[in-house]
Amino acid sequence: MAMVPLKQQFRGDRHMFSSSDDNAMMRQVQATHAPDGREFAVKSLLYIIEGIFQRAAPGVPGIIQGAQGQQDVLDDKNFQSDFFDMLDLLSHAINKVSCEISCKCSGGGDAHATTLGIFNILSSYDWDAKVVLALAAFALNYGEFWVVAQLYPSNPLAKSVALLKQLPEILERADTLKPKFEALTNLIKAMVDLTKCIVEFKELPPEYITPDAPEMRAATAHIPTAVYWIIRSIVACSAQILGLIGMGHEYITSTTEAWELSSLAHKINSIYNHLTQQLRHCHQLIDEKRQIEAYQLLVRLMETPHMDNMKVLRALIYAKDDQLPLFEGSTKRRVNIEVLRRKNVLLLISDLDVSHDELFILEQMYQESRQHPTRTESQYEVVWLPVVDRSTLWTEQKQDKFEHLQGMMPWYSVYHPSMIDPAVIRYVKEKWDFKKKPVLVVLDLQGKVVNENAFHMMWIWGSLAFPFTSAREEALWKEESWRIELLADTVDAAIPIWIGEDKYICLYGGEDLEWIRKFTTTLQAVAQAARAPLEMLYVGKSNPKEKVRRNIATINVEKLSNTLPELPLVWFFWVRLESMWHSKTKFRRSVENDPIMQEIATMLSFDGSDQGWAVICRGPHMAKAKDQTIIKCLNDYDAWKTHVDEKGFVVALNDHLRQLHTPHHCNRLILPGTTGTIPERVVCAECGKPMEKFIMYRCCTD
Repeated sequence: MAMVPLKQQFRGDRHMFSSSDDNAMMRQVQATHAPDGREFAVKSLLYIIEGIFQRAAPGVPGIIQGAQGQQDVLDDKNFQSDFFDMLDLLSHAINKVSCEISCKCSGGGDAHATTLGIFNILSSYDWDAKVVLALAAFALNYGEFWVVAQLYPSNPLAKSVALLKQLPEILERADTLKPKFEALTNLIKAMVDLTKCIVEFKELPPEYITPDAPEMRAATAHIPTAVYWIIRSIVACSAQILGLIGMGHEYITSTTEAWELSSLAHKINSIYNHLTQQLRHCHQLIDEKRQIEAYQLLVRLMETPHMDNMKVLRALIYAKDDQLPLFEGSTKRRVNIEVLRRKNVLLLISDLDVSHDELFILEQMYQESRQHPTRTESQYEVVWLPVVDRSTLWTEQKQDKFEHLQGMMPWYSVYHPSMIDPAVIRYVKEKWDFKKKPVLVVLDLQGKVVNENAFHMMWIWGSLAFPFTSAREEALWKEESWRIELLADTVDAAIPIWIGEDKYICLYGGEDLEWIRKFTTTLQAVAQAARAPLEMLYVGKSNPKEKVRRNIATINVEKLSNTLPELPLVWFFWVRLESMWHSKTKFRRSVENDPIMQEIATMLSFDGSDQGWAVICRGPHMAKAKDQTIIKCLNDYDAWKTHVDEKGFVVALNDHLRQLHTPHHCNRLILPGTTGTIPERVVCAECGKPMEKFIMYRCCTD
């Protein structure tokens, strides 16, 4: 029997591609739709169908991947048992559709009428079930054709059947038929993709998006049309396969038939693109609702008392058990979250632009607490939670940057940023005020938050601040007074030695190298004349950059004074002062009611002045002044040297500085807006008058 070309089959109904007739066509389709509520495991049947298409034409790429995985599932006894039970209920419908296709397509019948006939057979099923059952019937015919075609060279039974079907002659002309087989394969792939999309709509969770929701109604209104064109394409593909059987020498290759299949594939792909866009929109709405729910659950969890910290940590770091969520910096291996059980946990929360200065200082403090642990200090662990923007693409450059930072940290870190749920990211931003600057959130043994940012305490007192509670912070301040130990003894190990040797200690800063040369030379000469044993230490400027680095190098070469061995220690000196300011502010202390705040404000105003400055101290006495004032005071040494033996060097120096004080001055106090709350009113540490408030934007480049 000669094949009836597809072009001829479509004669009289090619107008069905036009949108004007789609409405009339779909009214006919909708009239057949009478679902009675019967359901089955649609995805299981679709899984088998995909396997048939994959194995039927394995040399043609693009239908489906994972043949070995398919085989493993097919060999699974539990799957076979469940699937066979399902097939008992479906086999009649599948065989009936298969017969409908075989009978109507082999005779060159009307494609639309054949499609409606299939819809009538499947009228009791919902749309997703209709299309999968129709696809199963086609896969049955398609698979049988290719089983015979593939086995006839080696299997006698297959060879006999192939001879009756005249398949050897067809396969001998495989090159001639290649365009047709490629078009057929492409259309089958398009049908499978669209079918999976339809099935996915049916499986959307109703607790987040109901079938009658406006978004769902808008999307699913197109599904009947999609099902129609898939079944219509099944009819076209079946006609092609059945037309090959028995064609013998009469068949003449027609490129028009391949074009017809390609046109259907284009139609199917257009519908698929539209539906997948709608599906993405639905998934977006579902994700938003899930994130709101997850965030609310996290809020309630964080407010609930617990026996230990495991529930809280699992919610914050990784809620699933399928992976080891932590990376241990000291051993470079992945570990379970159980390593944090019954530990006080410090969550280091930052993005990938965390300052290396901060990591350098934090690492020193962390290592020091491990080298000389006390009973309490050894009970806390640090965990890095990298917070990244999920809306931007995770690139290889970002991965390299993340791995570099992770490699610098001796403590624990989340193995990968993707393991932190978006609800957690929202929580740390809204509840813990994480914006850009890192925060150090402290969880106690029960997972309760005892400090939303312990960096201020850590910078001021190090591990001595454990357990980093507000009560501990307040107690530490009650023990403090303004002295060199508070100001700088944690910055340089030499300072406690100098204090023990009862030396005069001078801290000085600024960026003007000529002033530095003049000041250090003058002070050393005056101290020598006053027989005052002196040590000087250059502490540069906040946010130290290349100019401070060059100054340190010059000071060391010219032996002008001592310097801090690492540039991050210069940063640390100033960030400690800022931390003191914000820590005191938390307890409602100000320049007006707290002498330590007054001294902190003076030091910060020195840094903001862009001038040189110096602080000279021994014991409880401290003298301080800016560049030209301190130089003039030292140059006036002959005027106050007689008081040195009576009052002491620092007191005599201070008395003369007060005489040089002028009511005309301009102080600048620069407080980083990201390190804590900025008070509305700040008075000048020098004259007590309210300072004007400005907003400054500063680039950190030198």
